Amino acid sequence: MHEYSFKGFFLRYKKRYLLGIVWLALVDILQLIIPQILRDFTDNIQAGLVGSPELIRYAGLIVLVAGGTAFFRFLWRLYINGTARRLERNLRNDLYQHFQRLSPNYFQQQKTGDLMAHATNDINAIRRATGPGVVMLADAILLTIATISILIFTINIRLTLIALIPLPFITLISLKFGQIIHKKFKKVQEAFSNLSDKAQENFSGIRVVKAFAREEKEIERFQVSNENNYKRNVDLVKSWGLFRPLVQFFSGMSFLIVIWLGGRMVIEEAISLGDFVAFISYLGMLTWPMMALGFVINHIQRGRASLERLNNILDEEPDVYNYPDTNYKINELKGEIKFNNLTFSYPDEDETVLKEVSFKIESGQTVAFIGRTGSGKSTIARLILRLFNSERESLYLDGHDINKIPLETIRENTAFVPQDNFLFSTTIGKNIAFHDPETDLELIKQAAREAAVYDNINDFPEGFDTILGERGVTLSGGQQQRVALARALIKRPDILILDDSLSAVDTRTEETILNNLEEIMAERTTILIAHRISTIKNADKIFVLDDGSIIEEGDHESLLDNEGLYYDLYQKQLLEEKLENQ
Repeated sequence: MHEYSFKGFFLRYKKRYLLGIVWLALVDILQLIIPQILRDFTDNIQAGLVGSPELIRYAGLIVLVAGGTAFFRFLWRLYINGTARRLERNLRNDLYQHFQRLSPNYFQQQKTGDLMAHATNDINAIRRATGPGVVMLADAILLTIATISILIFTINIRLTLIALIPLPFITLISLKFGQIIHKKFKKVQEAFSNLSDKAQENFSGIRVVKAFAREEKEIERFQVSNENNYKRNVDLVKSWGLFRPLVQFFSGMSFLIVIWLGGRMVIEEAISLGDFVAFISYLGMLTWPMMALGFVINHIQRGRASLERLNNILDEEPDVYNYPDTNYKINELKGEIKFNNLTFSYPDEDETVLKEVSFKIESGQTVAFIGRTGSGKSTIARLILRLFNSERESLYLDGHDINKIPLETIRENTAFVPQDNFLFSTTIGKNIAFHDPETDLELIKQAAREAAVYDNINDFPEGFDTILGERGVTLSGGQQQRVALARALIKRPDILILDDSLSAVDTRTEETILNNLEEIMAERTTILIAHRISTIKNADKIFVLDDGSIIEEGDHESLLDNEGLYYDLYQKQLLEEKLENQ
């Protein structure tokens, strides 16, 4: 991944930045003309040389200068701030693309809120450093040098030097308060983030809150977060409230010096009244550059820190990727799967999840995995999808080492329905057609029928155009699972993996779905992972896992005859069904 740097970005867009600075310089020059017009106007009024034609001329000059200032200000904003927005766009695109390339393991180790902060706050800080930061730096340098030079060479050097004494304090105040305000603003962001998390979590879990009659307690929790957010914001307001008066105080000190000393010089005729008016105008123009020098340092510091954090993310390499010896000629799968003495542990974990697992699934076969929780069933599915890496020559698809098959081929030719399914906050139809948004509506409806969710969808007033709430909260758990199943079925994959994906539906609906799937499963390799024996009893072969090892295999009848773990699970489930039916 390309590493970003301020130097590289400025060099890449140096022409745009140079043009932007030229337009900025022209704005400053035009701003410096206004006091000269006022000086000339004041001196001529004092001399009685101004009539109606002269008033119109001076007014016209001021309007002309103001118009030029507005025009060139538009240009520097377009060239400097607009270029900074390009960096923001490129950074956000690259970061999002990089997130898509990273392995699932990375997201298991990171908080979603932190990643969102990088994609928003950090990128914004970088944009401000390369946009407003550049403007403030260039403006401060150009305007300060030009204004002081005019004051010294065209008005009075002694008055200038004395009047400038308080102004450096504005820079120091801006620098110090910029740091304080930045720290307090971070606390405000943290407080707001916490407040948002509380609200989002509560809205997502509103059914649980109401089921446990926790409304009042949740209101109290929210009020605590809201109070903290309020206090942090008030603390920030206090700092801003103190900062402005301090700047105005030192600015006022400069004006006080000018009025006292400059007024005496006008009386003594050392300078003209027009010089005095121009001097005050120029002095007012110097307040902003003094403040900007302090702010620009903070902008650059924050931008550098944010850029470093983003580069650290961009330097992250995915754990799962196409190896150099990948055979890109493999672009389809028949569905034959072979585990060859495979042992596996999740990254950064010592526990061995699968221990010397070996089995073979023929193309078009329906097989099932069953076992106690934590026995390694879902891990087998994840390895077949290559969401995690397996050792070389321990897992084969169609006789090829899975590590040599392009990831795109594996993912395009498989469909996976996990137990913890995820639905997007869009229409039901678009969720089902996620693999191909251009899918015909009839195919979407067919997949919904196969997943036994068609009638449920039609019960909604908007049907397939019904917008789902966050994570599909509009639907019941069983409906969510069936929509996710329809999303997989419409893909018509070579390998279909259902990982306990019917656990939230009742046994009658489950039987309907399995009957619907018979024809589909006959044409492709299907892997069923379940806790309920009713889900898998008709599979061609059943593997029983315990503590990461296959301890039994066979069809339903032979495993019952074996009277092992499968038999125990079956008897236990029969007893549970009898108790439920009493």
